[in-house]
Amino acid sequence: MINKQLKLILVSTPIGYLGSGKGGGVEITIISLIKGLILLGHKIILIAPKGSKLPFESKLLEIRLIDGIDQPSWQHQKTSDPVLIPFNSVLPKLWEEVIDIANESDAVINFAYDWLPLWLTKIQAIKIFHLISMGAESLIMKEIISEIGQLFPSQLAFHTKIQSKDYSLKNEPIIVGNGFDMENYFFNKNENGPLGWAGRIAPEKGLEDAVKVANDLDEKLLVWGFIEDKEYASKIENIFKKEIVEWRGFLPTNQFQEQLGRCRALLNTPKWNEAYGNVIVEAMACGVPVIAYDLGGPGELIEDGFNGFLVKPNDIEGLIKATKLISEIKRKNCRDWFEIKATNKVFAERVENWLYKGLNKKNSDDLQD
Repeated sequence: MINKQLKLILVSTPIGYLGSGKGGGVEITIISLIKGLILLGHKIILIAPKGSKLPFESKLLEIRLIDGIDQPSWQHQKTSDPVLIPFNSVLPKLWEEVIDIANESDAVINFAYDWLPLWLTKIQAIKIFHLISMGAESLIMKEIISEIGQLFPSQLAFHTKIQSKDYSLKNEPIIVGNGFDMENYFFNKNENGPLGWAGRIAPEKGLEDAVKVANDLDEKLLVWGFIEDKEYASKIENIFKKEIVEWRGFLPTNQFQEQLGRCRALLNTPKWNEAYGNVIVEAMACGVPVIAYDLGGPGELIEDGFNGFLVKPNDIEGLIKATKLISEIKRKNCRDWFEIKATNKVFAERVENWLYKGLNKKNSDDLQD
């Protein structure tokens, strides 16, 4: 059986334009999935904030850019905070555009971790599918995601099982993982490089723990990522010797992967439940083993002793011990894991299967994945 071509509307994150780095891993997810879906023959309309760019073009791709004020991230609000929509916000404007052209498509995929598109699912005839990018960061978000999970279970998907457990779901969760373009990441055999860390520079990412490891081992730590919290970054510089941290900034994928591939290990030190862990997979795509806290998504990505090591959260001594043992991990194991489980082709096929099931199901309440 040959699956039919789908006409899909993909709605980007409203907290920053694609390429800004503000959207963190969601930006990589969107770009990788678009390319994967196009390779499968589907037509895509991407609706995204003004300034967004993709690193490729296609006859099957149309981009519509919408001007407006960035939406505040739920990561930086209290769990009990209400829904906030700024004046001239880009979020409702994105969805006004969706509603205007919805009849031209088979389905909409939402990447925003925000209340409005989830609520619209209840009142719009077009099927809106949601790839949830975070755990339960607020009470009102937990409530609406759990409600959609009860009403339309086939239209809700998660990156990992651990992430999905934050919500009250009627059915078994649909897990699609994530994926990355294999052509963008090159295997590096080097086993003797520096230590690395990558992610948004913000307290919940726990950079200071990785710096403590480098400081204890008297090594330099290469740090990549968008500095979201400048005060936090300055605090780290003031606590440790300046020569310990080497800030590399937020780089395009081609430059990032080339530098990352030279590392002998990537440290991943989140202080919150990671929904997935994009930088973990990017590192493994380059052959770089990962040492991570077993908190959230990383626990489903790292096979302890095979492609890296898992350490108890906040266990600095555990990180140091694992770093000293990193030569035991074969770098080829990391690349092999990536090619089998996390390329954009594999990811797009999982998402495609999710969409077909959701679109063909007359009663989505009894969908089992």
